Amino acid sequence: MTSSFFVTADWLAEHLSDPDLQVVDARMLPPGQENQRDIQAEYQAKHLPGAPFFDIEALSDHTSAYPHMLPRAETFAVAMRELGISGDKHLVVYDEGNLFSAPRAWWMLREFGAAKVSILAGGLKGWEEAGFELESGAVTLPEAEFEAHFDTQVVKRLTDVLLISHEGGAQIVDARAANRFKGEVDEPRPGLHRGRIPGSLNVPWNTLVDEGQLKSSEQLKAIFSAQGVDLTKPIVTSCGSGVTAVVVILALTTLGIENVRLYDGSWGEWGSRDDLPIAVG
Repeated sequence: MTSSFFVTADWLAEHLSDPDLQVVDARMLPPGQENQRDIQAEYQAKHLPGAPFFDIEALSDHTSAYPHMLPRAETFAVAMRELGISGDKHLVVYDEGNLFSAPRAWWMLREFGAAKVSILAGGLKGWEEAGFELESGAVTLPEAEFEAHFDTQVVKRLTDVLLISHEGGAQIVDARAANRFKGEVDEPRPGLHRGRIPGSLNVPWNTLVDEGQLKSSEQLKAIFSAQGVDLTKPIVTSCGSGVTAVVVILALTTLGIENVRLYDGSWGEWGSRDDLPIAVG
């Protein structure tokens, strides 16, 4: 394993019936695939036994104009109770197997107060390839206990990031693909400018991942170093909508880096504005 934040399929299969363990399905479609696939139908077709669907889209703040913004703590707690997700159990989250969305669920659950959260290495794909049991249909669980609290300091807002971009004080690390970061291609979400936050650095999230888990610590350090990231200085992560930025947070947390914050609005907010500076090239 690359870090203590992951569990293997073999380990999970052995502990699946433990009363203090709960599996959570956190699959999510990448932007642009919403009209091609039905993630709810895919979940209903097959998922790990007893795993409720942690729908990142549905669990976002729908009063915001920007995608996947964090909900209020009280709203999140109610949703977890209704899903039957218990805050005092060992929660194991998984996605399709690409490590695309499980880190966002891992981060949300941790930051809202869950006692212990792990990620299934290899996700659904790895579990299925190992020949372990799957089930279909909806999962209905009794209401659970979940007390949510949230430290607002773990999230940076647009004004914070604008100040950092102008004056420094932290590094802005963008997890989008290099061609999006450079402004060479259109964003998958319509209506957004091309480009990046001035002064930001680019660490594409998928360069940190290998077969549904993080690369080794040595490889992660080398990637960050090659992209000009100083691990001794504060870091704010960004991406398209605050999802894959958490892959970077997961990697940094694995390396023992603590001074890391998320720009939750990310390019979905910054790139939608006409009054903010943008760098390209």
